Amino acid sequence: MRVALDQVVRVPLAPLLVAQAMGVRRRANTLSEPPGAREGCDGSGTSLRLLILGDSSAVGVGADTQEAALSGQLVSALSADFAVRWKLIGETSATTGVILKRLAALETTPFDVVVSALGVNDVTRGNRRGLWQKQQRQLAKVLTTRFGAKLIVASGLPPMGAYPELPQPLRWVIGQQAQRLDSALAEVCEGHSVITHLPIDVPFEPRFQAEDGYHPSEEAYALWGQLIASHIRAHFKG
Repeated sequence: MRVALDQVVRVPLAPLLVAQAMGVRRRANTLSEPPGAREGCDGSGTSLRLLILGDSSAVGVGADTQEAALSGQLVSALSADFAVRWKLIGETSATTGVILKRLAALETTPFDVVVSALGVNDVTRGNRRGLWQKQQRQLAKVLTTRFGAKLIVASGLPPMGAYPELPQPLRWVIGQQAQRLDSALAEVCEGHSVITHLPIDVPFEPRFQAEDGYHPSEEAYALWGQLIASHIRAHFKG
């Protein structure tokens, strides 16, 4: 198998990449997970049981409250058509492996829809494409067999190669890895009966970035929530 150029140069550039990554991590960890409910009920109409899983973006880092973050925006967008019973499980540093462990300890409860926002930490930890695909398949299996998910929306990875706060050459290396894992995620979803890949279609503009230049802003969460809600609505009402 041909090894990508960015994977080749990681070895000679390792000291520089590690130093740059440590600096970015310090800056990216300046924002906390916002306060607010992580489960609840809202809306009216057809019952919809919703689970949101993921990393710092799933738990709303960059927003002031959970209501203005992904969970709040998504539930608000769905509540016009559904009686949504929802739950949020995630943490800032979560990888796919971490979420699998969290689910293993969770009481078995049925969910109609699961929204997964994972990948950034898998990228920054250098998780390989094969491991990423294996864990994404494991995640889909657990969600369908234990939790009865009828639809899993796997949100695509953000364009990390465009993050202005990432210095070069770290930005290029991270960007290439993010593209590789996003392509691998789309492969996992292709032809699957339950899991779907939803690319992040949010313009990369300053107003869609939080003050750390790394996490989504409240405007980005609103747009992201609407995109996912439209995808869910089309699936269940189409």
